[in-house]
Amino acid sequence: MNEAKKEGWRPYCSDICKHESKRLGKIIRCGNSDCNKTAYRPLKEIRKVRISYCSSRCAALVNNRSRPVKVKKLRACANSPCKNSISSENLFYCSRACFSKARTAYGAQQLLEELHKLARRLKRTPAKRELGPLAYNCIRAFGSWNGALVAAGLEPHRSHSQRMYKRTRTTALDGHVCDSVSEALVDNWLTKHGISHTRNALYPDTNHKADWSVGTKIFVEYFGLANDSVRYDRAIKQKRTLCKKHGITLVELYSSDLYPTLNLAPKLAKYYSTSA
Repeated sequence: MNEAKKEGWRPYCSDICKHESKRLGKIIRCGNSDCNKTAYRPLKEIRKVRISYCSSRCAALVNNRSRPVKVKKLRACANSPCKNSISSENLFYCSRACFSKARTAYGAQQLLEELHKLARRLKRTPAKRELGPLAYNCIRAFGSWNGALVAAGLEPHRSHSQRMYKRTRTTALDGHVCDSVSEALVDNWLTKHGISHTRNALYPDTNHKADWSVGTKIFVEYFGLANDSVRYDRAIKQKRTLCKKHGITLVELYSSDLYPTLNLAPKLAKYYSTSA
């Protein structure tokens, strides 16, 4: 007692009373309206949450009512003899065994027949996703999806977002680096006929580039893949709109202007005396 008085300690009659004096929390009523229990919670825990509960069970009951568990949609295994269901959106088969059975169930000829059957029903070339899991059998059998379409005598689709063909970069007579042999033919024709030109001129207010600019208000474009790709045709329309908006003359060249005979004069002869 003397030591406690000397040090300024608070005296307690027992350890229980000492422990109770250090409890700074509150007695709270459970946040579950169906529960009438109370529980002690420290202040720091009360501050962390909007509603306090007497137990994790009551917290789960309330949360499950406000946020119901999402039920996954089930679908049948792609191996037709199998009757199992799958909940994953990224799987076609319920097991490796079903995958192996389905993989060996179709030969190359049967896959081609399935492709023809789907093409007749759709009245067009089917997309890979439209054939479902059999599309991957086609890829394994023919090396690629387009390879399977070609083997079936169907016209492959062109990509909406990727380049369709690999092009060979070629240096023209005046040193301009062209993206293809066809572009080099056009560039050389311009050089031989004394038409001053520059490569990769920017369209105003955009990152689009013209193949050539002749003067300040004339752009020359070689649209070699016109009508072959949705993405490519969309870019052509955008360039036409930009030229109309900014008062730029757009000279459009196509593969028919180059092959089988190089015949650019009808479209470019008027610019013989144009200088950059």
